[in-house]
Amino acid sequence: MTWRPAFWLVAASVIVIDQAVKQWAVATLTPGDVHEVLGSWLSIQLVFNSGAAFSLGESFTWVLTLVAITITVGIVIFGRRAQRNLAVALFGIGLGGAVGNLIDRLFRAPGFGRGHVVDMINYGNQFIGNVADIAIVGAAIAVAVLAVFGVQLLEPAHPSIKAADAGV
Repeated sequence: MTWRPAFWLVAASVIVIDQAVKQWAVATLTPGDVHEVLGSWLSIQLVFNSGAAFSLGESFTWVLTLVAITITVGIVIFGRRAQRNLAVALFGIGLGGAVGNLIDRLFRAPGFGRGHVVDMINYGNQFIGNVADIAIVGAAIAVAVLAVFGVQLLEPAHPSIKAADAGV
C-alpha cells in the first residue's frame, strides 16, 4: 500500500474548485433569488443547508458533521488501497467532495461543527446542491457501476487475503 500523490492532488483540486464556487455564490448571489440557466430545469439559487441531502436532518447538524468525518476517514482508508489510476481518481474526487462539505460544517455559521453547507445549483426545484455534491455522487455512481461490471478497484486489505484468493 502506497500513498499516491495523484489521490491527494485530485482531492485538493475538487476542494479548491468547490470552495471557490461557494465563495463566489456567497459574494455575488442573494439567498433565495433564482437565476435560470436552462429554464426551470437548472438554475442558480443560493441556500444555506443545515441538513443532508434533501435537507434531511436539519435539527441534527452536529451528527451530520460526525458522519461526514467518518465518511472522510473511510474514503482515505479505501483510497490508500486504490489499485488502478481510475480508482485513485475516483476516491480522490470523492474525498475532495466530502472535505468540501465538511469545511462548511466545521467553519461556517452558525458555528463550529454546526455550519450550514452552501448550495447553489438548483436541479428543477427537486433539490439544490453544490460542486462537492456532484463530486461525491459522481464518484459513488462510477464506483458502483464499475463494481457491477466486476472491475476491481482496491487491493485486498491484508496480504493474507491476496494469498488466499490465489490459492496459496
